[in-house]
Amino acid sequence: VIPIRRPGSTSLNQGPRTVSYSPTENAVLICSDIDGGSYELYIVPKDNFGRGDTVQEAKRGIGGSAVFVARNRFAVLEKSSNQVLVKNLKNEIVKKSALPVATDAIFYAGTGNLLCRAEDRVVIFDLQQRLILGDLQTSFVRYIVWSNDMGSVALLSKHSIIIADKKLVHRCTLHETIRVKSGAWDDNGVFIYTTLTHIKYCLPNGDSGIIRTLDVPVYITRIFGNTIFCLDRDGKNRPIVIDSTEYVFKLSLLRKRFDQVMSMIRNSELCGQAMIAYLQQKGFPEVALHFVKDERTRFNLALESGNIQIAVASAKEIDEKDHWYRLGVEALRQGNTGIVEYAYQRTKNFERLSFLYLITGNLDKLSKMMKIAEVKNDVMGQFHNALYLGDIKERIKVLENAGHLPLAYITASVHGLPDIAERLAAELGDNVPSLPKGRSASLLMPPGPILCDGDWPLLRVTKGIFEGGLDNAGRGTQEDYEDAADGDWGEDLDIVDVGNVQNGDINMPVEDEEGEEGNDEGGWDLEDLGLPPDVDTPKTAVSARSSVFIAPTAGMPVSQIWTQKSSLAAEHAAAGNFDTAMRLLSRQVGIKNFAPLKSLFIDLHMGSHTCLRAFSSAPVISLAIERGWSESASPNVRSPPALVFNFSQLEEKLKAGYKATTAGKLTEALRLFLSILQTIPLIVVDSRREVDEVKELIVIVKEYVLGCQMELKRRELKDNPVREQELAAYFTHCNLQLPHLRLALMSAMRVCFKAGNLNTAANFARRLLETNPTAENQAKTARQVLQAAERNMKDVSQLNYDFRNPFVVCGSTYVPIYRGQKDVSCPYCSSRFVPSQEGQLCAVCDLAVVGADASGLLCSPSQVR
Repeated sequence: VIPIRRPGSTSLNQGPRTVSYSPTENAVLICSDIDGGSYELYIVPKDNFGRGDTVQEAKRGIGGSAVFVARNRFAVLEKSSNQVLVKNLKNEIVKKSALPVATDAIFYAGTGNLLCRAEDRVVIFDLQQRLILGDLQTSFVRYIVWSNDMGSVALLSKHSIIIADKKLVHRCTLHETIRVKSGAWDDNGVFIYTTLTHIKYCLPNGDSGIIRTLDVPVYITRIFGNTIFCLDRDGKNRPIVIDSTEYVFKLSLLRKRFDQVMSMIRNSELCGQAMIAYLQQKGFPEVALHFVKDERTRFNLALESGNIQIAVASAKEIDEKDHWYRLGVEALRQGNTGIVEYAYQRTKNFERLSFLYLITGNLDKLSKMMKIAEVKNDVMGQFHNALYLGDIKERIKVLENAGHLPLAYITASVHGLPDIAERLAAELGDNVPSLPKGRSASLLMPPGPILCDGDWPLLRVTKGIFEGGLDNAGRGTQEDYEDAADGDWGEDLDIVDVGNVQNGDINMPVEDEEGEEGNDEGGWDLEDLGLPPDVDTPKTAVSARSSVFIAPTAGMPVSQIWTQKSSLAAEHAAAGNFDTAMRLLSRQVGIKNFAPLKSLFIDLHMGSHTCLRAFSSAPVISLAIERGWSESASPNVRSPPALVFNFSQLEEKLKAGYKATTAGKLTEALRLFLSILQTIPLIVVDSRREVDEVKELIVIVKEYVLGCQMELKRRELKDNPVREQELAAYFTHCNLQLPHLRLALMSAMRVCFKAGNLNTAANFARRLLETNPTAENQAKTARQVLQAAERNMKDVSQLNYDFRNPFVVCGSTYVPIYRGQKDVSCPYCSSRFVPSQEGQLCAVCDLAVVGADASGLLCSPSQVR
């Protein structure tokens, strides 16, 4: 097209590094590392006349990197001043913009936008509005690849790939052990990338896989259909045809495009353990069923997806005891008593079969089971069945035959059978057992079942897209099973006349009287109407199982609706989403230590939910409690959660804290004030006026917490009178209520007077008198201290305290920070600290990190409207 000057030396890595192209203007920007970073702008002639072998004179400039940001504008990074110069095609500066982060490279991010790369993150910067549109923490990024619609971006590092959307919201991260070389987006929105040895894919949800191996490394330039266009290390263009079936299939599953999934199942060779494992992992075992031919794997998948019909067909093929047992367990879970009975019959599990007949109320078959136990000489089985049936005579007979005559006599006597009892007493002679006197016997009978003889009722819902219709084999086994189900599975336990059965195992199944009804249709000689095979008619048989249907889609839980609609940490905690609640508090007020909030989070969650008991056999139902609910409320509109903490509770605690402070119980007062300070982040109020009251309460309580901490620290000091005086003096500069300020001044005045610092004591006395104390003893003591100090106005010891210079007290070191000195503050309680405390946990609220960035506390919906 056009020859260019070959700048620099390739051995010194000074060849061209990046190329940016403007198709409308046919302009090319080439960047290299010459002179610490430079660019060249070429205009390619649109007709053949201007093209030739002569080197065109390029417009050059110095810059770390250069990219087009509009049709006829390009941006150049000036690293020395950390700003971007926007130039036109004449290489003239039209605009300058300072960058928000220390940037070492810029990339195109849409018209008028730049993606700026810093050492540990990338940001999208709008050149017009000078705003950050997106920010993402990453390792060092080497290449940026945008999708065709500019909706997604891939950030390629040395050994990782980060996928994000156009606002740099993180979607997924992939880590590779081998170096990532290049990548591009295909038309389906799948990112295809190369390592030294493989071509791989990455789906939007982070799933990845290998497409093919490589003999030599290649660098992808473009993907069109199933063809990847790439460059090898010789700079030659190579097209590589790939098989995209696997990742397109997974993408269709991810996007729930089940029509495409069904089409691919019918028309492509998708198989292998990896694909089956993937479908199981993603919750599509019913899809995996259509790939599997091995009966054991097919049986496991059928059980996992609840497809009893296919499980029965596979169990018949396998015919092993363990598989029949597992089938019985799953069928029992679904309430399909017919298949449970069939499975127990196949394994000759007579104990479970008897219990099944008991709980389903099938007493006729239970009687036959007792006869079978008698034929098999199974004494315990016969006795158990007699207990299940409440058959007293049979129990006596079993006990008598087993030689337990005393037990047989007691059973007959207790149950009012005197004839049998007399006969047994005669046999026992002198060994007749005596019955306890004064006791009344009660009849022991098995409880009646709630649901007698039949399968549990199931919901009739829309037929699943993968249920039936995909392979004829599956349909055939399903129909075979349904024909068998019409007979209620009775024909497989053919209990014949007991007299004709020898002792030992029963190899021939026993016949049921209802078993013949299922085949009545055979004698009517009904013709096939010859309907086309694709016409599906619904079955109306009462016994048709609805397991061929999929369950209805579950509605969204109320707790999830709460978290979607709210930016308030308290409501996220009430919903049980502690993770997002902690992230919100960290972002809003810089909280890092959540240990004090753990019990509050649990109280909020437990307080916004209640439990409702249904049946004794059913699990407890959890219900969400909404704030301000009334009977007239619409069922489709969800109110925010009811919260156990409110502002009035904190006001009551504040009064209790004031009372404890007045009484001098500072330990109790500190506990109350700290409790208020740590509860406020989980308070929700309604109006802006109440928001201001909450913020005012934080300031009030913070002052008391700091003051109480200093006073308690002072009381611990006995061998350091100077520090004791300083802490007493600092306490008087906390913003306290007037009665408490007088108490603090009295305390400081006494401590300083006793230590001989009369000048400082006189200052506290004057401040105390200025408050017009109502207690006469306070005013009298202050006047006496003033009189004594006037005779000797001096201090014995030097204090780090200057009452003439305004100051605040550091919340951690308890030293004054005078006006004009540097300090840092807590983003939550606004306590002030010396600069050395930056990054430490706030010693006042014990929650936030000193000096952390925070957006401010949100405690009302009115703040986010």
